[in-house]
Amino acid sequence: MRFSSATAILLAGLISGCSSSSSLDAIAPRPSRETTSSVALTAAPVPAASVGQAVAQATPPQNIQDAPPQEMLAWAGPVPEPEAFAPAANTTTTTTTTLEAPVPGARPVAFVAPENPVTQAMPRGRSQIYGHRFRDAKPINFGRAKNPRKMAVHGVDVSRWQADIDWAKLRTQGANFAFIKATDGGDHLDPMFKKNWRAAKAAGMRRGAYHFFYWCRTAGEQADWFIRNVPREPGALPPVIDVEYNGESSCKRRLSPERVREKMQVFMDKLEAHYGQRPIIYTAPDFYKDNLQGAFKQYPFWLRAVAQHPSIVYPNSKWLFWQYSGSGLSQGVDGKIDLNVFHGSEEQWHDWLEARAN
Repeated sequence: MRFSSATAILLAGLISGCSSSSSLDAIAPRPSRETTSSVALTAAPVPAASVGQAVAQATPPQNIQDAPPQEMLAWAGPVPEPEAFAPAANTTTTTTTTLEAPVPGARPVAFVAPENPVTQAMPRGRSQIYGHRFRDAKPINFGRAKNPRKMAVHGVDVSRWQADIDWAKLRTQGANFAFIKATDGGDHLDPMFKKNWRAAKAAGMRRGAYHFFYWCRTAGEQADWFIRNVPREPGALPPVIDVEYNGESSCKRRLSPERVREKMQVFMDKLEAHYGQRPIIYTAPDFYKDNLQGAFKQYPFWLRAVAQHPSIVYPNSKWLFWQYSGSGLSQGVDGKIDLNVFHGSEEQWHDWLEARAN
């Protein structure tokens, strides 16, 4: 079929218009709905915000067989440098808005890479251990011999749902360490991560970052996103991969245990290569039973058990951290907060920290 020159020009214009309107750059990412523990979405004190590239989470296939090809398990590619925490570029416009808190209704962007991401180290020496002074909105009787209150080193885990935290006050209440929500999936960053990361360190608290794993995204993409936003810093606790089922998640896939472990291994290998520390695995009873029982014996576990001791919920399983409450109450935080404990004495805690710093 022949076309005149004018017709050809017109058709070319129409095709170009259709192509540009379907670009992923025009799709704004939706705020993350991923939560952990007892946090309720309806109680969100911080406006929802998504961070990073405008990449939408793809609608999961109905059948695993229809899923797109996944990444290879062996990884030998370059690791991207972190892009967190550098000062923003100077502009000619004067503003009184602080950069420390998330801006409601705004669409934040990924942080700019620092010149040297490993220059800010935690101070050397053994820090003071503060005794347990937390309360609990839903106290559990774990039994006299297995009461977490008798353990030496307590801590917390936080995310945007705790809003503004008085970290100095929280530390004196018994939070000697904190795991801070950083990322989930391949394009969501907790809007309070930057502020929490800096403020916890300023309060003298040992802290690490955790990633909520999204089963409808490749493991390599998720590892790259975490590395891009969490700085490599001497003295930081090991990175954490949070693997669990979440009924609020847009991803409804249920992979086989073998596939679950394969994806986790890819993610953890990349993080260990970059941060120089073996990641910690956080999980809950149902997910552990279905996918992780007897697996990853060379990895430290952080186990959720808010009704019974881990020895009952996870029989014959070793653990390094225990999340014993999702309804903690503390000065320095409005609302509830997750409470955790380290499996060891004060001396063992300091020894473990020193081993991480070498």
